[in-house]
Amino acid sequence: MAPTPANPMNETVTTNTAAGGRRRRPSALARREERLGWALVAPAALIVVSLIVFPVLWNVSLSLQRIRLIELQRVDFFSFDPTFANFGRVTGIRDFWPTVRTTFVYTVFGTVLSLGMGLWAALVVRHAFRGRSLVRGLMLFPYVAPVVAVTLVWRIMLNPTFGIANVWLERLGLQRVDFLGRPSFTFLGAELPLALTVVILFEAWRYFPFAFLFILARLQAFPAELEEAAEVDGATISQKFWYIVLPQLKGVFSVLFLLRFIWTFNKFDDVFLLTGGSAGTKVVTVQIVEWLRGRADIGAAAALSLILAGILIVLLVVYFRWFYEEETA
Repeated sequence: MAPTPANPMNETVTTNTAAGGRRRRPSALARREERLGWALVAPAALIVVSLIVFPVLWNVSLSLQRIRLIELQRVDFFSFDPTFANFGRVTGIRDFWPTVRTTFVYTVFGTVLSLGMGLWAALVVRHAFRGRSLVRGLMLFPYVAPVVAVTLVWRIMLNPTFGIANVWLERLGLQRVDFLGRPSFTFLGAELPLALTVVILFEAWRYFPFAFLFILARLQAFPAELEEAAEVDGATISQKFWYIVLPQLKGVFSVLFLLRFIWTFNKFDDVFLLTGGSAGTKVVTVQIVEWLRGRADIGAAAALSLILAGILIVLLVVYFRWFYEEETA
């Protein structure tokens, strides 16, 4: 076989193989670009491994060991006898499944209400009016305000002794109500959760600006010709909303529901700061902290966090399989 000629232009070289086929050999320039690509990706990959992969593996290791908080310094990541006792202990307590049900109710209703309020707010400021910029800015306040500050304000307003909500109730001739400490109330003969309802309303109020921004951006991108044509055809306001505006928002709602569902399902601070998980508002994240801080049981807390992640993964698979709709416009 004749020697391969030099390739001064650094182009890909083609050589004959022993089987008679042809094989493409990357040039020096291509190899340098490949090495450069790996060098650029390496820092991001290292950060992902350090901040995501290793903590997950560490959590799995902790969940398979009987570890108390005082024993954490003696934990061996590589050498231990695995046990699934932690999973049986956290799922065997009496309030495990009620806590899971409360978490699901809190997540679904909190997500739906925040999206509904975001849609309403976006429709209010969609068209120009005097002071619209100020109104838009004020609507962002619940989302940008510190969570400790807003939860404190809500607790003061709903206080059964001096809260303004109970002052209004007294002026209406009604009795004072402990909104954050009373598990349920009777309405039209039905027993409904009170504290959980208040927590869900707080969740919707605090995070509706997130949905408001995305929905308003999509509304501003609407082609005006669609609604003008509907008006020419005699469509009413409700018909334009149901048959023109709402279908255009399906993709945005799919993305927003996915994000808000994940974040609300993992939420801890709102519930903990408002009620501490009492009065029927305990969610799984609060239960994890109770296992960790109240019982100093790291293994059980790690096991419960993995169960929480597993439940969320199952729910997301169901959502992607039957409900998710990606925006293509």
